[in-house]
Amino acid sequence: MNTHQPTPSKDDINLLEPFERLGLDRIRLIASTGEADKACAELSAVAHLGFDTESKPTFRVGEPSDGPHTVQLATAEQAWVFQLQDSGCRARVAELLALPGVIKAGFGLGDDRKRITSKLGVEPAGVLELNTVFRERGYRKDMGVKAAVAILFQRRFIKSKKAATSNWANPRLTEAQLIYAANDAWAAIRVFHALGLGATPA
Repeated sequence: MNTHQPTPSKDDINLLEPFERLGLDRIRLIASTGEADKACAELSAVAHLGFDTESKPTFRVGEPSDGPHTVQLATAEQAWVFQLQDSGCRARVAELLALPGVIKAGFGLGDDRKRITSKLGVEPAGVLELNTVFRERGYRKDMGVKAAVAILFQRRFIKSKKAATSNWANPRLTEAQLIYAANDAWAAIRVFHALGLGATPA
């Protein structure tokens, strides 16, 4: 199937109605070893998850990132935002990301994988780059979450530039940061399902 599929322009996307977002009532912030134990036990039993990370921005050329500072995972119902300051929390997240039986789907995950390997000492397993799926289906351009949501849902995915460039290493994340981080992972799992990926539960 080599048919070239058009990718919507920014102007096209801006005309669309907003895509729904997860509210704080469906976002779980995980910052301690105990919280991570419970969350990872729950998540390790889920076959498919939306996946993303956030790192504190670097502003100088050549300045290395010590991210990721958060790891986000989501089902179609809710999202988990893991802060990685706590060593026990980092260890649990590392174990979960290395689990081969759980698919972690997201966009532009190349840098995320490198940073996870560097910081957490594991190679993430079961990672599905959704860009690759779109390319296989005839979309030539790299497909970010905004274009994917526009194509599959005819909706505009809203991303806050202010939140994107905020300090993800802060011990206390703001509500805006939590909503931004969680919804990136949640949109990824929504796209995953809309593409018809993953077995339908019996």
